[in-house]
Amino acid sequence: MKRHLDYPQLSLYRFLLKTARQYPDFTALEYYGRKINYRRLIGEISRTARALTAMGVKKGDSISICLPNIPQAVFLFYAVNKVGAVANMIHPLSAENEIVRYMQLTESRYIFALDSTADKLRKVCMRVSPEKAVAVGADDYMLPHIKAGYLAKLKGKKPDITGFDSWSDFIKGAKKVTNNISITTRPDDTAAILYSGGTTGVPKGIMLTNLNFNALAMQSIDGCGGLSAGDRMLSVMPVFHGFGLGVCIHTILVLGGTAVILPKFSATDFDKLLFKYRPNIIAGVPAIYEALLTKGSLVHKDLSFIHTVISGGDSLSVSTKIKLNKLLSGCCSKARVREGYGLTECVTGSCLSPADAYKPESVGLPYADTFYKIIDTDGREVPAGETGEIILRGPSVMKGYYKAPEETANALRPDEDGNIWLHTGDLGYMDEDGYVYFRQRLKRMIVSGGYNIYPQNIEEVINSHRDVVMCAAVGVPDKIMGELVRAYVVAKEGVNREVLRTELMDMLKKEIAVYALPRELRFRDSLPKTLVGKIDYLALKAEE
Repeated sequence: MKRHLDYPQLSLYRFLLKTARQYPDFTALEYYGRKINYRRLIGEISRTARALTAMGVKKGDSISICLPNIPQAVFLFYAVNKVGAVANMIHPLSAENEIVRYMQLTESRYIFALDSTADKLRKVCMRVSPEKAVAVGADDYMLPHIKAGYLAKLKGKKPDITGFDSWSDFIKGAKKVTNNISITTRPDDTAAILYSGGTTGVPKGIMLTNLNFNALAMQSIDGCGGLSAGDRMLSVMPVFHGFGLGVCIHTILVLGGTAVILPKFSATDFDKLLFKYRPNIIAGVPAIYEALLTKGSLVHKDLSFIHTVISGGDSLSVSTKIKLNKLLSGCCSKARVREGYGLTECVTGSCLSPADAYKPESVGLPYADTFYKIIDTDGREVPAGETGEIILRGPSVMKGYYKAPEETANALRPDEDGNIWLHTGDLGYMDEDGYVYFRQRLKRMIVSGGYNIYPQNIEEVINSHRDVVMCAAVGVPDKIMGELVRAYVVAKEGVNREVLRTELMDMLKKEIAVYALPRELRFRDSLPKTLVGKIDYLALKAEE
């Protein structure tokens, strides 16, 4: 029997406010030991909303938030929603040209970025001329002794933010607005824009609504089961990522739990974070769990405080799943890793392995009010056990791609009954019990450390060089990150390849985010081809 949930007809902010009134003294955020309870969280959000209003932000404006997991990013996300604006979530490691492209796409006139990226921000502002740019410090909400250590590492050289407002400068504006801010927003109003590849692998702005986020939160809590107000989640997945924003921030806060946030972390140090913060819930990508197993430091340790472990963002191998479950059991935790499947077009996960059934190769059962089908190339539903394209529908499915009607129409298609289905571009099948099995992505996407990387973007940059004949970018296996990018280049005859290598990397650094840069450039006289004459990407991936 399909489960049905009653979703609140509220904005993101008002749904959070409802929880805050229930648990005002519970800790909402923990940041390097500083604890912010729900009462203060709402106060900080309201103050941020007044400062946005004083800055001139109006309903429907796009506010670019180019920040990691720091308190100000959370305050901004909900404050932007409170004033009826749209949060344009950008990876802080994005290249200058990417940030410019995302701001121009959304006509964003305001940007908040980390102060350590001030030099890049300065170049961005010269090109897009925003009305206001704020350089935000990661140390603003640190406890005094933590902040002292942070500044010591900088050796007294704080970033030069000349020409920008600091967070304290920005927040002073709140004093100018004394009236209560009460903007009417509808469940289907766009709350945030996140970026992903769409059905063609070309980055698109995904419009996600209040209902999308609120439904995802309720579905996740329902699907996980056994979660309670006061639970602690180690929220290391980034806020500019659907998994991080939808699950590790909005879901845990709607629950009344604590989001333990960090601006930066290393998968290899994840074991230390577990014992430092003792979370009840872990939600991460396979790279995190692979690192835990590789390091082997948890053997015979007490992990009884962990009751829920979720894996998403990429496929978790069955062998890793088995090893991780064995490790958890041996460390006194009753948790078993539960894998999910989803995509940013439905915020994040839309199905999850249930706690009371174990099919190691499956990514679980669809969430409440979410329906899956497997179809063939002609659009016909295939029998159980047969592989085809995964399509789905439900309340967390996006509004569409921003300013991309053709791409939207290709991804969101109505059936004969008028139901809108999201065509994922992923291959999989369902068994007779309704369990979903993910097989592979149809589009050429590379997943590294949970981040989606689109090889077409890398190839466009490389191919634009006058001395390049052709190229191909592929993902190659990596024990920690899942995949790393390797680019193959065919250069014109007589070209100095080492000079070309340097020039290509310089070009890529300007156009491509740091996490998506090729770790290796290999030169070839030619590229392998398939029988129909296309580049054989599988052959390249298989190279040692």
